[in-house]
Amino acid sequence: MPTTHEITLQQAVDLTTRYRNNKPSNLPLSETFEVAAITRLLSTAGCSYLRIYYGMKEDGNTVAILVAANEENEDMLPAGTALTGDAVIVEEGIICPPICPPPSPLNT
Repeated sequence: MPTTHEITLQQAVDLTTRYRNNKPSNLPLSETFEVAAITRLLSTAGCSYLRIYYGMKEDGNTVAILVAANEENEDMLPAGTALTGDAVIVEEGIICPPICPPPSPLNT
């Protein structure tokens, strides 16, 4: 599964423009997470990947849920689950709208 995952700015602009032009109203334009939350997630012992799931709040709005995954591609979940450990699950991002970042080529 190794890959750089990197794309060009133009590819990102094309993708985000297409998304904005076609997204259902219950999907956010973006979500922003504090570095401390992501660092805590990536600091999970044995973390090899960052996985993003999508969930839906009771009001129908879609949110990103971030979890660590190990080298076997298994979700690393908090204690009390099949894969116990010091893992955390991250959600509660700052959702745009209503709280949006300043204009950039990726959001205008």
